[in-house]
Amino acid sequence: MSHSKIVDDSGLIYYQTMGMYFTDQRWTSDGEPELGVGIVTETSKGRVQIHFPIAGETRQYAQEHAPLRRVVFKSGDTILDTDKRPLLIESVDVEGDLFTYSGKDWSLSEADLGDVSPKHGVDDKLSIGDVDAPAVFALRRNTLLKNHARRISPVSGFVGGRIDLIPHQLYIAHEVSTRYAPRVLLSDQVGLGKTIEACLILHRLLLNGRISRVLILVPDALVHQWFVEILRRFNLWFHLFDEERCEAIENGAPEGNPFLEDQLIICSTDFLAGSETRARQAITANWDMLVVDEAHHLEWSVDHVSPEYAIVELLSQVAEGLLLLTATPEQLGIESHFARLRLLDADRYADFDTFKNESQDQHEIADMVEALSSGQQLKPAAAKTLESIFSKDYMDVVTQGGESALHNLIEDLLDQHGPGRVVFRNTRSAMSGFPERKPHLIPIKAPNHDLWIERLTKEYAMGRDLSLSPEDQEFWFTEDPRVDWLIGLLKDLAPAKVLLICRTKEKVLALEEAVGQLSPVKVSVFHEDLNIVQRDRNAAWFSEPDGARLLLCSEIGSEGRNFQFAHHLVLFDLPIHPELLEQRIGRLDRIGQSEDIHIHVPYIIGSPQEVLVRWYHEGLKAFEENVEGGNQIAQLFVDRLLTVTSSLSSPDAKKQLQSLNADTAKYQQALKATLTNGRDRLLEMNSFRPKVADKLVAQIKEEDLDLSLETFMTDVFQHFGVDMEDLAPRTYLLHPSRTNDEPFPSVPDHGISVTFDRTRALSREDISFVSWDHPMVTGAIDMVLSSGTGSASFGILRGAGAPGMLLEVLFVLETVGGQELHVDRFLPNTPLRVVVDHTGRMVTDLYPVDTFDQQLTKGSMDHLLDNEDVMDTLLPQMISAATDIAETLSTKEISKGLKKMALTLDHEIDRLQVLHKNDKHIRPEEIELAMKERTTLTTLIKDARIRIDALLLIQKGAV
Repeated sequence: MSHSKIVDDSGLIYYQTMGMYFTDQRWTSDGEPELGVGIVTETSKGRVQIHFPIAGETRQYAQEHAPLRRVVFKSGDTILDTDKRPLLIESVDVEGDLFTYSGKDWSLSEADLGDVSPKHGVDDKLSIGDVDAPAVFALRRNTLLKNHARRISPVSGFVGGRIDLIPHQLYIAHEVSTRYAPRVLLSDQVGLGKTIEACLILHRLLLNGRISRVLILVPDALVHQWFVEILRRFNLWFHLFDEERCEAIENGAPEGNPFLEDQLIICSTDFLAGSETRARQAITANWDMLVVDEAHHLEWSVDHVSPEYAIVELLSQVAEGLLLLTATPEQLGIESHFARLRLLDADRYADFDTFKNESQDQHEIADMVEALSSGQQLKPAAAKTLESIFSKDYMDVVTQGGESALHNLIEDLLDQHGPGRVVFRNTRSAMSGFPERKPHLIPIKAPNHDLWIERLTKEYAMGRDLSLSPEDQEFWFTEDPRVDWLIGLLKDLAPAKVLLICRTKEKVLALEEAVGQLSPVKVSVFHEDLNIVQRDRNAAWFSEPDGARLLLCSEIGSEGRNFQFAHHLVLFDLPIHPELLEQRIGRLDRIGQSEDIHIHVPYIIGSPQEVLVRWYHEGLKAFEENVEGGNQIAQLFVDRLLTVTSSLSSPDAKKQLQSLNADTAKYQQALKATLTNGRDRLLEMNSFRPKVADKLVAQIKEEDLDLSLETFMTDVFQHFGVDMEDLAPRTYLLHPSRTNDEPFPSVPDHGISVTFDRTRALSREDISFVSWDHPMVTGAIDMVLSSGTGSASFGILRGAGAPGMLLEVLFVLETVGGQELHVDRFLPNTPLRVVVDHTGRMVTDLYPVDTFDQQLTKGSMDHLLDNEDVMDTLLPQMISAATDIAETLSTKEISKGLKKMALTLDHEIDRLQVLHKNDKHIRPEEIELAMKERTTLTTLIKDARIRIDALLLIQKGAV
């Protein structure tokens, strides 16, 4: 077995073994140096398993690309065996696949090593003169500082989303992502962004390491939409699972579980519900988070449980966290609402009759919260009520505690409303920022009426999947009066952008051909057969001022996209289901839309389309107002609608349509009254607290405007040979230089366009939005820190007084493990900078970072390498002095971390205990988890240790 010797950034001597791994070998991780030195415990099928004893963590890697380096200790190091007996190494030999260390009286095999630390031999790179220039050390130092700031940022995980900064979305994501194993129902009204909220939660939890395995279950039609949404907006790559993919995985590993192959998975609920085998595999795969969209489609009653509900229930029992998404409020059916709540907490919601009989009268608490939020003085009776809910001591603390204590009181009061802990619901009526819908219904009288009615009846039948497959459909769009009208509309609206949505890809392509023959207008298309890159390019062309004016979208192709820069929508045909219509209009009618939207609906008089237009307009006012409860409306009225559209020649058709519209309108009015009367003020308050949300928005905006990320990445790109070509303000084309053979994270060989500007990123989805959360940035940080870049450097400080030596040492104070508990909140990996002179005296304050960055020059240290007094005596003494100073600094940081942790978790535990006494919605497990977490975090923070990360040796006063 051959070994190539490498001296790494930590100073350890590593031996690269050409990807050969054997049990009991010691390796360390480039990407996670804080794990310490690991032991190979298993190798099989191209994978290697490493246990890291100090961290108590185990990792699995693909052998071919494992970010691992072989470790061997050198002569002069002291190591321990499993009984903690020390051995001063005199020689190192290779026996078989392992190293053997020999000392004065005995030898120790690598297999019998005890706990070993990567602090051994940290000065090796300096000792052999393998050094970088001071500027490279500065890059490493800056990377450590930026990484620390990124990890402690209160909006870490939120800045990276390609989203508008909508306050209620950020509030919900913040509230949920700070909970222990969150299990909640996201039930904002249509258009308020439940999917964005869920993605924000997932993104933050994944980025902070609190979760790693996620399963998203959605209806068949939404699988692709979710994939696109979470990839394009949050750079999270989920794997789409269906029977074909599962079979392909099993062909390679017949005994394995396909759901263990990937960490992040999206699949349809029907797929799992329809296969006992796949359902069993998914249930046994262990998930940190389960996400279920369109949860109101899961049918449950006291007497009947659907297969879809049953599989979600089983998965919810094994998943730590659970996010249910539905726009259907509890007022549309208490039994249906109970069915969803029992998925969140089966113990709390165990009996339907008990749930029905619980008091929902929370008006008194709602009044108190409103008064406190607006700064009003509480009436004596209300103050007495608060003392009875909490205690007199608690209220005294609030009285003396100022704004922070008042915020905690409001938070605790809202928690008294049980469902508010698990249910979040914002409504359009409580939000601002929505446009006005302005419908334009265009009845068209067709020449040769009977022929066109025949043609449009066939088109309608194809749209309902009643007879023809898409390939069999004929179109006559060059003769179609609706297309003539469209050409005229484009001429009248010039230069405005127009989005047209119709049902199928075939119809989109036929329309593209017809418009191309009849008009010079630039046309772009968007449908499900285009890959993601093509969709991005076509959407980008539509967004450009001089680009396409008309974008033709199919039903599925438009899902998951936001075209808010356009204000004209053409509904060339109409779907039968109200939710699909709302989804179409929702491409433009979303919170944050800057202008009113114009909805153009052309139809041939006497066609089935006219029936749909009139039903939506006269029965539902769907072109003017958001339609809620679309699923229930469809169940009640779609059969009657289909009867009318299929019997237009009947003498009673007109009367049937009038009756249908009248009954639909009556039901719609009753539904609105039900929703208004059932308005839950406490639920609304708990779902959105403007002060908290505004602070989050301000913090994200501050990071967006901060140029330090752009400056940092420019330095990193320059160092690693990535060329930057200006495209627009804060926007660049990146591509590897010809001299760069090492791939850079997220930068393909053909290049990539990026922007640091959120506004530009929102209008140009073909350009990557780079933030501190982006994989390109986190990958760049890992690349700098794990590659040894700048870990040992030498510089000359001219004209700085008397000659002498200085040593700058970068330490990292790090906790070992605990990532799933988000220990970063209290003590992230913290860089500690120490500068000592040749006497060992700390002189950090005398030599700030700017002084070294501006005045240090590169030079050769060859004249020092042969100076035994410097290399063998002085340098180790300086390192030892710096280490003692760093130990003192680390004690202060640990103390600060413990104090911060206690302030946060003690309040949370007290709050949960009070709530549990008064409100059974608080699960005992939450309190137990919180107390266990506090104990574990205390141990982790107390046991934090320092690691020497980099050295900069400086010769001072040289001429």
